[in-house]
Amino acid sequence: MVIKGQDQLSLVWRHRTKDITKNLPPTEAVALVDSLLGDAAASGFHHAHLQTSGHDIQLARGRKGQWGLRIGRLSAAAPPAAAPVAASADEDDGATDSGDGRYLGHDRARRHPLALTLPFLAELGITDAQQRLVPAMARKWRQINKFVEVLGHAIAQSPLAGRDPAQPVRVLDFGAGKGYLTFAVHEHLRASGRVPAVTGVELRGELASLCNQAVARLGLQGLQFDAGDVRSHPAAATDIMIALHACDTATDVAMHRGVTAGAAIILCSPCCHQELRPQLQAPPVLAPLLRHGIHMATQAEMLTDTLRALLLQTAGYDTRVFEFISPEQTSKNRMVLAVRRARPLPPAQLQAVRDELAALKAFFGVRQQTLETLLADAAHPG
Repeated sequence: MVIKGQDQLSLVWRHRTKDITKNLPPTEAVALVDSLLGDAAASGFHHAHLQTSGHDIQLARGRKGQWGLRIGRLSAAAPPAAAPVAASADEDDGATDSGDGRYLGHDRARRHPLALTLPFLAELGITDAQQRLVPAMARKWRQINKFVEVLGHAIAQSPLAGRDPAQPVRVLDFGAGKGYLTFAVHEHLRASGRVPAVTGVELRGELASLCNQAVARLGLQGLQFDAGDVRSHPAAATDIMIALHACDTATDVAMHRGVTAGAAIILCSPCCHQELRPQLQAPPVLAPLLRHGIHMATQAEMLTDTLRALLLQTAGYDTRVFEFISPEQTSKNRMVLAVRRARPLPPAQLQAVRDELAALKAFFGVRQQTLETLLADAAHPG
């Protein structure tokens, strides 16, 4: 970017509890990045992400301490006025909050990960015949782009970052609906130089058929839609497991499917948190708070997703629960993200997570939680 007539690089480095942003002259910026990555053991940084006007460059430290570099081209459809020149270094802690992007000129409009000129957007009714955003689809367009941002950051921090780009990335999207996000994931993988193998699974067969017709018209390789649901779809090895708005315990089933399929990334936006609410016992100190139905419902949602996040930690993932998009766009805006760790938690940390689980269940009187049951059954079959 250019600030007060001087070239600057915008850097963001992320810690577990805060982000730090600085705009520095190129020489100072390079020296800072070198100091952060030069001694990764001391700084705790194991990944750096650089965006230029034409490339997306990722540097990541592997399990054996070796650094790997991946250079990908940005989508040719991206508008040239929005070329990013950002550099960032991310701590390897599973954080996924996406940056806002820094562009030449401090006041330029934000660049979306996807371009409105993509043909699938017209097929799905996001844009019109002139490749203009349909006003009624503005919220869906923001949701799609935010999801792609979250996914892109998750991939960069996952075991997939160091994988050979020629190896297909297997994606299962349960509850694909009309395919908005499924098509977007396929495009993101393709544009970043990877080989997509994306399957959208939708209970309503007519929607799966319509999406497959759109795939055929566009001639897309590595994208298909199946009729079915998370409980009936055949199990298969998976790299990225997505389940948005799966009702109640269907989210737990989807998470379990992701764990057992060896997914590097599990992305869920839960819905209809019904399982725990009848079990909740209000501790005396919380009785005035939880006697109100709306508060009880909110508490059940927070507790359910917290338990899920902790359970995924015990299964080998770094997890986060965060607001996906603004609640003004949809009330179903909570996301649980799990990224598989390169190494297991040390025994003491693993036990601490299990102790937190047990304490929460005891405090609220939780007797049963579906994801916990499924993981226990998988660990001790028969």
